[in-house]
Amino acid sequence: MRILVIILSIIIFIKTVSYGIYELKDKNKLGGITVIVIATLALILPNLMILIRGV
Repeated sequence: MRILVIILSIIIFIKTVSYGIYELKDKNKLGGITVIVIATLALILPNLMILIRGV
């Protein structure tokens, strides 16, 4: 279960960050930064919850 969550988190992180970089280059600085922050949270929080709960 942990491996599946880690793999899915990394895939989602890569796709979301690539969209955030696209937004930064497309002159939407606030949107790009927001998307990158959300991607970082989507990478960290699920793995942290799995670690805390011990599933």
